[in-house]
Amino acid sequence: MAYNVKDVFFLDAEAETTTGAGDFATNLDISSYVMPVVRKGTKPTGLAIYKVHWDVSPAASNDAVPPATTGVFRAGIFSDLGLPSAVVGGIAIANDTLNAGNDLAVSIMDWWGGGTAAGDPHPMTWLMPSPEVPYVIVRDTVQLAGSISTATSVSCDIRVRLECAQITLDMATLNQLLRTQTV
Repeated sequence: MAYNVKDVFFLDAEAETTTGAGDFATNLDISSYVMPVVRKGTKPTGLAIYKVHWDVSPAASNDAVPPATTGVFRAGIFSDLGLPSAVVGGIAIANDTLNAGNDLAVSIMDWWGGGTAAGDPHPMTWLMPSPEVPYVIVRDTVQLAGSISTATSVSCDIRVRLECAQITLDMATLNQLLRTQTV
């Protein structure tokens, strides 16, 4: 499958922060798009993620985050980290997980509030797949996981939209992906 209007579709995930610090995770079941175990006459499939679009807004709002909002957090999209879905503070994500060195990382962004009237709250995406080199997932779960290191002064919704396509894989590629996407 190619990156074109015929094959690409969107998947969305969302997590809500609180005004406290801690880790969180939301699971997105993609088992209907991946088939790493195949029967005779069929080919394995994976979910190619081409682009990830991030959005942060005040909880239950259509507004932009107010400029005076404070706080710092990091969030990412990952091929199954093995975490349960949990609200802020409901889980503990192991150190050295939310970084570009993690083979399961698809896209990661940082967000920080300016805390001034002028403000500069915005997501800064620093890891992203591309239409030329998508991240191909062969596990049945995608996770939106994050860590709030400095509590936000406003509860925020973190939303993500994935541009993806179901693709057919050869056995060598599938085996390599299965090895690298193991927790």
